Amino acid sequence: MAMAVDSRRLTTRAAAEAYVGGVCFKLGPPRLIGAELEWLTARDDPARTRPDLGDIAAALGPHAPTSIAPSSPALSLPSGSAVTIEPGGQIEISSAPLSSAEDLCVALAADEAVLRRLLRAAGITIRSHAADRSRQAERLLRLPRYRAMEERFDGIGPFGRLMMCNTAATQVSVDAGADPAEVAARWRLLHDAGPALLAAFACSPRLHGTPDGGWASQRMRTWLELDPDRTRPLHTADPIADYGRWALDVPLLCVTGGRGADSDGDWSAPPGATFADWIAGALDAEIDRRPDLADLDYHLTTLFPPVRAAGHLEVRYLDAQPGDLWRVPIAALAALLGDRDTVAEATAIAASTAGRWRDGAEFGLRDGELRRAASELLFLAAPRSPRFEEELASAAERCCRGMTPAEEYHR
Repeated sequence: MAMAVDSRRLTTRAAAEAYVGGVCFKLGPPRLIGAELEWLTARDDPARTRPDLGDIAAALGPHAPTSIAPSSPALSLPSGSAVTIEPGGQIEISSAPLSSAEDLCVALAADEAVLRRLLRAAGITIRSHAADRSRQAERLLRLPRYRAMEERFDGIGPFGRLMMCNTAATQVSVDAGADPAEVAARWRLLHDAGPALLAAFACSPRLHGTPDGGWASQRMRTWLELDPDRTRPLHTADPIADYGRWALDVPLLCVTGGRGADSDGDWSAPPGATFADWIAGALDAEIDRRPDLADLDYHLTTLFPPVRAAGHLEVRYLDAQPGDLWRVPIAALAALLGDRDTVAEATAIAASTAGRWRDGAEFGLRDGELRRAASELLFLAAPRSPRFEEELASAAERCCRGMTPAEEYHR
């Protein structure tokens, strides 16, 4: 009788790269958009201390994530958003994918209102800040994943702990595209426009605990500095092929379940070892098994480029926005990706500032070229988004004046 073959075990780099290309880029006509909104949390007292995770879990009831309430059913909020908790107690809602930016914003607004009401009843406030201006970074989640992250990032500098515990983002997810050519075009636009859009929506000039230096987006500064191998943008004309090559050469962040059968919850990975090394057997003396597809799936969740491929494309370079202004970057991206002609026109506008990620984070709209590209992209988006045309045009005019979203919101 023939022996069964474990189809999930990875034996070659080529097989792993092919798998990544298939799971990270799902092909089909682009129809859906989703988003994640993240907020800092604080107790309702003068000290604005971090709330206890048990109190958050009790407030959320059946909506509490299993990371803080292991027996919770983790029900979605009424309009379909899942609730998650970040290491420093930040709270996040992740929408269901919907067919339009308008439907998405309606659903997110409804779920945000429910979330605020649940937490307010427990004396907990959610704060629309992209960076914590006053509190020391403090990790509340004690899960092995975050222990391993903290240990690796602490070995590089202070930015990893700050990112994990003291920042919040607006993240937008869009379909990858109908075919490899469209995927490449959409990937290029999201990258080329990244520095200008980062500048347009930068609103975190202060982050407690950062080294000296004035930055428009201290939140994005943490991402650029915390682990460059893991967070750098991947500028490529063939993302389906090149994403897998890049992913396999990023150092392992952690090994789920620990390195050996007797692991005590220490998920730390051998320093400098990559997933490709693990496949090739170079880690046999340190990890008592070879990787399978589940390990690779998990490794992909530990990669944090500004645009991440996860079946769809995740735009991760936008600061959390004050009030309800999170609608504006969602609408902008939906409009700029609305059809192939608009993608091409937007890519041409963005060409002058493509690749200037650090300048976008540091100087923001103080940089004339970034200010011009940001305003032109938003002016392009406005008439292509009838429901949000006025808000997008207003954001474009704000960029022309060099004002941040927070400055405009608090005028």
